[in-house]
Amino acid sequence: MKSNYEKDGVMYAIISYLMWGLTPIYWKLVQHISSGEVLAQRVFWSFIFMLILLFATKKWSTYITFVKEIMKKPTLFWSLFIASVLISSNWGIFMWAVMKGKILEASLGQYINPLTSVLLGVIVLKEKLNRTQILAFILAGIGVLILTFHYGVFPWISVSLALTFGLYGLAKKKIKADSTIGLTLETMVISPIALVYILYFMFQSHSQFFDSFSNSLLLMGSGMVTALPLLLFTKSAKKVSLSMLGILQYISPTLSLIVGVGLYHESLTRAHFLAFIFIWLALAIYTFSSIIKRRKENNRQIKNESKFEA
Repeated sequence: MKSNYEKDGVMYAIISYLMWGLTPIYWKLVQHISSGEVLAQRVFWSFIFMLILLFATKKWSTYITFVKEIMKKPTLFWSLFIASVLISSNWGIFMWAVMKGKILEASLGQYINPLTSVLLGVIVLKEKLNRTQILAFILAGIGVLILTFHYGVFPWISVSLALTFGLYGLAKKKIKADSTIGLTLETMVISPIALVYILYFMFQSHSQFFDSFSNSLLLMGSGMVTALPLLLFTKSAKKVSLSMLGILQYISPTLSLIVGVGLYHESLTRAHFLAFIFIWLALAIYTFSSIIKRRKENNRQIKNESKFEA
């Protein structure tokens, strides 16, 4: 029974990461539209999709309770607002990178996401790293420096993607809500700004939403493309161990890398290849270290429970 439960979780995780890895194909379909309009439409239609989902899953009353609580607590509201701005920025940077033919840089940002999150934990939450994790950070840093020296420009797309997502994770620590309600709240806060931007584009006759049926459909569908993988991931997170999710999460950037090189013929230079080797090595060391650490914690917990029962 437990085995089937975990298998279902692994399946949900793989599907969600596959969807995330293939999203560059979707954003390429709307690259003829302004990236600003695509982002605004994505935020707005994500909110609409999430509202429909709340009604369908009968979570509307819980959502309203959270909204009332947020209105009473300014600290909670500003945490939510910051989280909303950060995740919207992350979406915008990723889409812009894809539309400008920089999928490789975007995938590099996704690879260094976990390491950046841990680094922020050390800086902000005063968490401690072991020697193996420090080695992983040094190797990842070398990978970033290789690209910097090769192009003569700091890889801001990769670093910005990793930083915005890492900071988003920190901001969300104060918002104790499941992902369905959490994403609805985040898109709710930023949707008024997105709607103003959409209306401005329409009044200025710059909007391409009504230019064709395919444009309208693709922009409206961006909400579903945003929400579905996240919801599948949430279902998997409840059934799969964190160590397994830590390994599976690299499906997404690897697939994006393959899409960028294989489908859109982005050039994988020697510098790219060398940088990715350092990043992959850093991730392998970090993941292995995390698995060993978690196993030790589990064994310690089991021993403590055994002592207590005795």
